[in-house]
Amino acid sequence: MRISPNVLFVEDDPDTRELMAIILKSEDYQVMLAANYDEALLLARVLRFDLFIMDNWMPGGSGIDLCKKLREFNVTTPIIFYSGAAYERDKREAFDSGAQAYLTKPTDTDTLIETVANLIGHKKAQESSTQKAQNA
Repeated sequence: MRISPNVLFVEDDPDTRELMAIILKSEDYQVMLAANYDEALLLARVLRFDLFIMDNWMPGGSGIDLCKKLREFNVTTPIIFYSGAAYERDKREAFDSGAQAYLTKPTDTDTLIETVANLIGHKKAQESSTQKAQNA
C-alpha cells in the first residue's frame, strides 16, 4: 500500500492556500495548511512532513525566519519557497536559509507539481539509501 506524501503549505492568503490544497490533493498529496509562522512551526514540530512549501511573507515572521527555524530541528525535509518576492536577493536569502527550490508566483501548475515531485522523490531516495546502509 502506497502512502501519500505529506506536505505542509504555509500561506497567509486564504484563496492561495485553498487553491494550492486542491492542486496538491489532485496529485495524491496529503496537505496540511498553515496561515502564519507560529502555526507552521507548531505543525512542523509535532508532525512529520515530506515537504514544506512556504511564502516569504506571512504574519508572525518571514519565510526566511521560518526556514532557518525549521533547519534547527529538521535538516532533511525539502523546502520550496512559493512567493511573490521575485528579486534575486530574495531567492539567494531563501537558498542560504536552507531552501531547495524557489518558485515565483504565479507559477504554472506543471512546474509546481514537477518541483514538488522531484524534491519528494529525492528525499525518499535518500531515506531508502540511509535505511539500506543501516540494515547492512
